[in-house]
Order: sequence, then C-alpha cells, then structure tokens
Amino acid sequence: MSTAHVVRRVAVFGGTHGDEMSGVYLVKRWLQNQDTINRSSFVTVPCIANPRAVERCRRYIDVDLNRQFTQENFSIDVPPSSAPYEVHRAIELNKTFGSNGTSEAFDVIIDLHNTTANMGNCVIIGSSTDSFVLQMAKYLVQWSGLVCPVFLTENLASHVQMGDSKSIGVHGIENGHYGPSCLRSVSRHGLCLELGAQPQGVLLADIYLRHEQLVHTCLDFIHKFNQGQVFPSETLEVHRILHVVDYPRNKDNELTAMIHPELQYKDWHPLKPGDPMFLGLAGETVKYDGDSAIYPAFINEAAYYEKGIAFWATKKETLNVQQLQVKT
Repeated sequence: MSTAHVVRRVAVFGGTHGDEMSGVYLVKRWLQNQDTINRSSFVTVPCIANPRAVERCRRYIDVDLNRQFTQENFSIDVPPSSAPYEVHRAIELNKTFGSNGTSEAFDVIIDLHNTTANMGNCVIIGSSTDSFVLQMAKYLVQWSGLVCPVFLTENLASHVQMGDSKSIGVHGIENGHYGPSCLRSVSRHGLCLELGAQPQGVLLADIYLRHEQLVHTCLDFIHKFNQGQVFPSETLEVHRILHVVDYPRNKDNELTAMIHPELQYKDWHPLKPGDPMFLGLAGETVKYDGDSAIYPAFINEAAYYEKGIAFWATKKETLNVQQLQVKT
C-alpha cells in the first residue's frame, strides 16, 4: 500500500517549446477560462512556460528550456543579465511552481509537448517508484479511450553498446536528456504528455483534441484520488530508455545517412538484429547489429538533429504498481 498527500495545486504547462502548438493553444484557451480545468478538490493553474519562444514560434530563444531546471541554476538567486533567457525563466518558474524544492512546491505538473515523430499519445514519466504518477499513467492507459504508450526516462543501464559506436553514434544518457532537469521535475509529481506526429509550428485538430482529452483524464484521476478512491495494485507496461542512437556522420559531423524507410514512422515497434536502420546517402543500408531487439522512440524527431539523436533505444518491461490512496 502506498499513500500520497492530497493534491491542492496542479499546473498545466504549454509552450515549454514555443513551436509545439497544441499545448500552446490549449493553455491560451484555459488562461481565458480557468474554470474548465479546475475540480472541486483542487485548483489548476495554466501557464505558458516559454512566452518569448511562443511569441516567435520557435523551440527556444537561447537554450532548451526543458534542460535548465537544474540545481546548479537554482543555486543562483539572481542570474547575470548575460545568462540565457531560458535560465532566467527556469529560475522564475521554479520559484513560482517549485519553490526551490520546499514544501510549497506544486503537487502535480502536467507538461504538454508535441513531437514530429510518430509517437502517438505518449505519456512520459521519470520514476518507477512514484506510485502516484504510475497510477495516473495506468489510469490514462485504462480510461482515456486512447492508446497511450508509456515512456520511462529512468535509466538503469547508462551505456549499451550497439555495433560500431564510432560511426553509428551510440551513446549513453547525458544529464539534460529527459533527466531531472525537465520542467516537470520541480513539482512533487509530474508527467509529460507528448503527442505526435505534428510538424513544428503547426496546429493539428486531432492532436489538439487528444491532448485536451488526456489532460481532463489526468484531472479526473486526481479528483478521484482526493475524494478517497483507492486505486488497486496494477501492472503497467513501459518502455524504459536504454541509450540514444545518433545518425552516421563523417569527420565534419555531417550526416552520411538517414532513417531507413522501413524504420521511419515505426516508433514503439521492435527493431531486431539485422533489420534496416539507416539508409546511406549513396543508397547503402546500415543494419541494426545489436544482440537483441530494441524499441525505438522519437524516430527522426526534428528537434533532435542538433542534439545528436536519431532515436531513443528503449526496452519494454512491466512494472508492478502499488495500491494507492490519499494519506489521511
């Protein structure tokens, strides 16, 4: 049996990346009418995370905001004027919603994102031990009416070799890639709803509506939890990150291959040893030569070219989720 404190304050963020449009426009709408996302047992605060980037419809101004929620940044009370805009903004958001890690932190953060990859209705969580978040993810899987793959960013094997790692670019998970530096990490409990495929700077109606549906399902779960509903022990299928795979590159760091057509759009599908992985610019096929199947995610995400990521390699596993009820 696991217990958690009653939830009093929830924050819903859009525009952590300013060109991910469904979250931006949902939050803009909710800022005009906050009552639609409140419940009688808690208050929900909508917020545009990176307003300057939203105004310019770009991912960020200086640096990626979703990599700036670090203790190093939070140790600076007033950053220098020369610091990147997103560092200033992360410190401001942490003081408002995270209260520098104090008991005044918001109870739950729901961060809305889009991806150009064919990820569907992806639920991103950061811990295999936070029973509240695990039960909320399970509730989304069971009751949202949508297929919701769960992406677990907690990593147990920081480096897994795969073939010629010099040419293909296999590397471990670095601090800042979906680690504790994400916006959702400043609250007690947090998750990300990452929907795609949607081009950057484009608003698609079906994804907008699915995003809205998932947020309301999260809020319904929280309200039921506050009202004393006991959520029984469950199992939850997740895709746990193993490592990232970069594109093949030459000595000048230029791409020499692209995602193979047989892999493109196949997020969450198994990539088995011998399967085509990359297609060279001259037409040669680079095959996956790992020892066992992996499940690629964020395949060919546009924003990840600058980060050296062709896709995330994940493994599928089943978590045991403890029974949950509100702490009395």
